[in-house]
Amino acid sequence: MTVRILGIETSCDETAAAVVEQGVMILSNVVASQSDLHAQYGGVFPEMASRSHIETIHSVIASALAQAHVSLDDLTAVAVTRGPGLAGSLLVGLNMAKGLALARGLPLIGINHLEGHIYSLWLSDVAHEVEFPLLALIVSGGHTELILVKRHLQYQRLGGTVDDAAGEAFDKVGRLLGLPYPGGPRVEEAARGGNPEAFDFPRAWMDDSWDFSFSGLKTAVMRAVKQRFPEWDTGRDTTSVDLPVADLAASFQAAIIEVLTEKSVQAAEKHKVKAVLISGGVSANQALCTAISGRAGDMAVYYPPKQLCTDNAAMIAAAGYQHYQAGQRDGWDLDARPTWPLL
Repeated sequence: MTVRILGIETSCDETAAAVVEQGVMILSNVVASQSDLHAQYGGVFPEMASRSHIETIHSVIASALAQAHVSLDDLTAVAVTRGPGLAGSLLVGLNMAKGLALARGLPLIGINHLEGHIYSLWLSDVAHEVEFPLLALIVSGGHTELILVKRHLQYQRLGGTVDDAAGEAFDKVGRLLGLPYPGGPRVEEAARGGNPEAFDFPRAWMDDSWDFSFSGLKTAVMRAVKQRFPEWDTGRDTTSVDLPVADLAASFQAAIIEVLTEKSVQAAEKHKVKAVLISGGVSANQALCTAISGRAGDMAVYYPPKQLCTDNAAMIAAAGYQHYQAGQRDGWDLDARPTWPLL
């Protein structure tokens, strides 16, 4: 039996829908970004995000079905992000998924957004190589998690951030340096021309723990900027002053990558995993992927194609396939879980 899953993702500021076949083949993957909408705020404005989802979700799903050359009658189930994420945004996707599933008599499957990032690997060319157990480092604007994946759908959370997520720290430092939103890719770009040893920024190792902390690093960058330019106004155009943006970006990035790399590899070695998976928006950072690959030695290191690093619905559909095969069927009382941990 051919299993085709419609995935719907609205956890933050991306309205996304996709059709995935047999959990590995992407028939369509449509993402409507709201980056330009939120750029003026330097971050996601929750109420505007949910309103934009409402305005966009019908056309995004229609596009996904059209690009996949299927109709609702060709689908096996509907998988939708239940959490974690912004409550208002999650509810838009959930209600849409419920309506479609109820109208067509399709199974409804609620998916953890973090689990979706893990299953983005199964949509890549290396899916056939993956062996369990593996260690997943999920790094994005809202999450920094170390997850031991023992087998399909069986997880153990080893640690996570106690304050800012790695992607959030990238975005905030980007804004501090006057770089355009979203800050993560801009910081990476600026860092290529900088000296990673120009500033001695702290590393929060949090001994005897797999947890992370990046708020102190972010504060250290702010202090370095203020010391050089006491009247610095966050968000100003950096081209008008002599702020060493490239060196600051490179030094900040080096600090955050060193901690992510060391903790991930040490955890992987301790738990004797077969591979390390880097996923989430920050997994698009090539410096991070290169650092972990170099430090891991003979251990396999995987990361999804760039278009699957950031939030998308194909990864939700891929996770939905696994849950469908395992017999999960959710009821119409399925509700959003904005702070839902992956256990």
